[in-house]
Amino acid sequence: MKLQYEKPLISRQRGGAANKFAGFIRQNHENTIEGIKTAELLHQYGSPLYVFSEKTIKHKYSELTNAFSFRYPRVQHAWSYKTNYLQGICKTLHPLGSWAEVVSPMEYDMARRLNVPGSHIVFNGPYKPYDGLKRAAIDRALINIDSLDELEDIEKISIELGRPISIGIRLNMSLGTQMSWDRYGFNIESGFAETIIKRCVSSRSVIVTGLHAHIGTFVYESMHYRTAITKMIGFAKKMQSKYGLRFDYIDIGGGFASKNRLKTTYAGTTDAQGIFDHYAEAICEPLLDAFNGGDLPLLLLESGRSVIDEAGTIITTITSTKRLNNGMRGLVIDAGVNLLFTAFWYDHDVIPTIDRGSATENHVIYGPLCMQIDVIRENIKLPPLEKGDSVLIRPAGAYNNTQWLQFINPRPAVIMIGEDGQIAMLRKAETVDYLQQGEQIPKWLNN
Repeated sequence: MKLQYEKPLISRQRGGAANKFAGFIRQNHENTIEGIKTAELLHQYGSPLYVFSEKTIKHKYSELTNAFSFRYPRVQHAWSYKTNYLQGICKTLHPLGSWAEVVSPMEYDMARRLNVPGSHIVFNGPYKPYDGLKRAAIDRALINIDSLDELEDIEKISIELGRPISIGIRLNMSLGTQMSWDRYGFNIESGFAETIIKRCVSSRSVIVTGLHAHIGTFVYESMHYRTAITKMIGFAKKMQSKYGLRFDYIDIGGGFASKNRLKTTYAGTTDAQGIFDHYAEAICEPLLDAFNGGDLPLLLLESGRSVIDEAGTIITTITSTKRLNNGMRGLVIDAGVNLLFTAFWYDHDVIPTIDRGSATENHVIYGPLCMQIDVIRENIKLPPLEKGDSVLIRPAGAYNNTQWLQFINPRPAVIMIGEDGQIAMLRKAETVDYLQQGEQIPKWLNN
């Protein structure tokens, strides 16, 4: 076979760390996932391929719940369905004790189909259609209202059901340096949150039993959670004193970082250790101090990314290589941003599955889409990989299987490797028949 010619390029090689934040340039390769050869997986299921590790999911869940339960006696995790609602993922977490946290009637229906009782479903989000709210109210789900319109709908549903409905109030607040998600819920500092509480207290249709907040996403500074929980506690105490309210739960939401790396950060969480302990200390210490000696509210957690991200890997194959005008080497792989949506904000690890030597140079990695924005990594040091080589991209378990889409190419298979080494299909690779099964051609176009 005739080898492809590539013009020689001199590239400086560094053996040490550039600085204390950047770390060492790791010139390694991995050809297995949980002991299974990547070549065997690609041969059986095709490329690209999403692979989840049951062992890692359970390990991350245990890390999270242990960190919080060690510091606070009443903790309940509710799995964030929007992060990854593949049935096999959810069915891995629910038997471990996780409830469901949903933000739409679609996700609510998914949870109920998996036999999650309504009382173990937290219904959040800025859009809760009337019929969805009514179903959740009938099932006695934990409904955290986001607007006055939702409150009015709940009051109408209460009349239809002939009983009051328990609800939680979503709060937002100033967090100093952390950008506040003020489009959701009711603000504490402006007095809007108390106004809503007074409105609820005057109503015979609702009973306020909880407080909820979700301060952001990929929040790696635990001090922001300390600020948030402290303000929620202060608000709870004030409402208890003024209106006699007793809150059964305080829901701190999610947003915990995974060991991925945001493009906007210099020193990320890639090598962070004990990250759950930092969050738990920041949240649980103020709670215990505030309610010590009294009835402790249930602490609800809605973590998604931090539990599932590192459990997911996508194996993808290089389809072509090229030298760009600026001298940088480019790789085209068979997985684009339609499958790896998080590439827009993460610098994912890219790990070759074959040893191509220790010499590296800067690469840009493109997906297969006919779009300029289809860039998986803008700049990463890699050895001279060739067409047909495969690479692992990770962590990739969070959001990609809920935000992916069939653009230009169908979505690939998703598998799970069990703790015992068994391999199971979570989702089959799509076909054109599957993509077009809901379509209809107008009769006049068939003439």
